[in-house]
Amino acid sequence: MLSLPRFLRDRRGVAAVEFAFIAPVLILIYMGLAEVTMALMAERRAGHATAAIADLIAQDTLTSKSEIDDIFAIGDKIVAPFASNGLTIRVTAVQADNNGVPKVVWSRGKGALGALSKGATVTGLPADIIAANETLIFSEMRYVFDSPVRYAIPNAMTFHEKYYLRPRKLEMVKCSDC
Repeated sequence: MLSLPRFLRDRRGVAAVEFAFIAPVLILIYMGLAEVTMALMAERRAGHATAAIADLIAQDTLTSKSEIDDIFAIGDKIVAPFASNGLTIRVTAVQADNNGVPKVVWSRGKGALGALSKGATVTGLPADIIAANETLIFSEMRYVFDSPVRYAIPNAMTFHEKYYLRPRKLEMVKCSDC
């Protein structure tokens, strides 16, 4: 028979009890780190896809809606193995007028980021990125990452990126049917 004072002095099993308290917290931290890592990898791939799309268009001299759609499909492949249905992209050719006001020459969007209206003023560009009569390829992305595990990130995260490139071969990349 075990007496109460002897029971209180007994230290066998203390490590098992401490582990039972600490293990769930450590497992949650581990799962959270795995989810955050997946989210950062998805954001990096989506950003890379957006930069690659802008780069491919900036290297062109003449493009079309179907060619831009094909380039968007390349972006979907770059995002893999993450879901590409959360990726929305817009690419816009911008030219500053004589007063340095940036205007849309043509624009094409995929998903929720629709095309900008031709001739519309482009806002939100960094200061001094485009001078009067200069041109620019402006690519922007929005990626919604929804974690498949949902332990540490229960809600979808939305990432945004913008890229600005100069046309490489001509002063302006023209679009035949945009």
